[in-house]
Amino acid sequence: MHIHILGICGTFMGSLAQLAKSAGHQVSGCDANVYPPMSTQLEQAGIRLIEGFDPQQLQPAPDLIVVGNALSRGNPCVEYMLDQQLPYISGPQWLGEHILRNKHVLSVAGTHGKTSTSSMLAKILDAAGYNPGFLIGGVPQDFGVSARLSESDYFVVEADEYDSAFFDKRSKFVHYFSNTLIINNLEFDHADIFENLAAIQKQFHHAVRTVPSTGTVIYPSADANIAKVIEMGCWSAQQAFGSASSDWQYRLMAEDGSSFEVIHGSEVAQVNWQQSGLHNVLNGLSAIIAAHQVGVSLEQSAVGLSEFVGVKRRMEVIYQDRGVTVYDDFAHHPTAIKTTLQGLRAKVGQAKIIAVIEPRSATMKLGIHKEILSASVSRADQVYWYQNPGIDWDIDAVANACSVPATATADIDQLLQLVIGAATEESHVVIMSNGGFEGFHGLLTEGLAAR
Repeated sequence: MHIHILGICGTFMGSLAQLAKSAGHQVSGCDANVYPPMSTQLEQAGIRLIEGFDPQQLQPAPDLIVVGNALSRGNPCVEYMLDQQLPYISGPQWLGEHILRNKHVLSVAGTHGKTSTSSMLAKILDAAGYNPGFLIGGVPQDFGVSARLSESDYFVVEADEYDSAFFDKRSKFVHYFSNTLIINNLEFDHADIFENLAAIQKQFHHAVRTVPSTGTVIYPSADANIAKVIEMGCWSAQQAFGSASSDWQYRLMAEDGSSFEVIHGSEVAQVNWQQSGLHNVLNGLSAIIAAHQVGVSLEQSAVGLSEFVGVKRRMEVIYQDRGVTVYDDFAHHPTAIKTTLQGLRAKVGQAKIIAVIEPRSATMKLGIHKEILSASVSRADQVYWYQNPGIDWDIDAVANACSVPATATADIDQLLQLVIGAATEESHVVIMSNGGFEGFHGLLTEGLAAR
């Protein structure tokens, strides 16, 4: 079958393309911007890429068009597809029906930590010999690819609450036939498609409703927003974790979370790993619980997690020299910014932390979280806010409200000079953005190396 994918260079759609290719299909696709690293992955997989949306690419017609959720009415390919009545489907629906249907699906949902937790879970299952397939919204450094198809009965999928397509406004995860569902946390996000928290909770409840009675829903016992979702109805086994009364608990063995114990009844196992921060401890705990549902022992999971390297763009060290360490991090929500900086502070002690933040997500651009942004950076020593062209609200007010020294600028060159000047010996620079940040990462590492 010839499958043509509209919007192929996004992480999800590019990963789906590789799965389709591995499944034996002829795959091609297009996007507005065809660029590395996804374009490289796709070309190496033998997938033909077309830049732009000229409808001529749909002649002769493919057997099926998979439409990415970035595409909307008015797009030339979309209009041609509809006018010619060509067969089409959303990416999540295709994934569910053609890849996940006969698998034991372990889905990882939540506002934060989906990519990290999915990667941890895939690593645990792989280390235990399960050889899972997976589709993850990032690149686990343990595997080097964002998606893998295998003969295994098990598949790990990052379960996003974003909508499926312009013609299907349900969240992606309702298509996944989840047997084991992790909900790590739940906050208001994606303000471009959700009116309020209640609207998001409704979608999460739809996901819970799809889990069979033989399946399991895993969630932190202390999250009141998730509790409301469960109260709407849950017909599956439940595994709450984290509280003193939970079946699953953790005990920090190091303040920065680099070593912790997992307690399950009379069983205890210790994880010693490269990660830091309480948020990662909780991510790891939920992954261990999910793996336990399919027969992985606590001890096996602890061994697998201890070997876990990490995920690209999740506190990934991209430069280290002369006492300066630079991290690339995907944090784009106040809670994620806060927990990431807390974890780094616990790890580096009194060393200088410089946070460089681009509020770039759709929710950030709308200014939804601007009132709480300044409080999220209290663990840093110096903060630089970048006002990209998509921000039309007062980012200077956020900088002025910070409890630590903070500066806002709309000039990328000025930002570069400020950060280079501040990055003295024993400094940890965290660049936080869910986008390319106008190449700032490379400019900074080059500038630091040249000085």
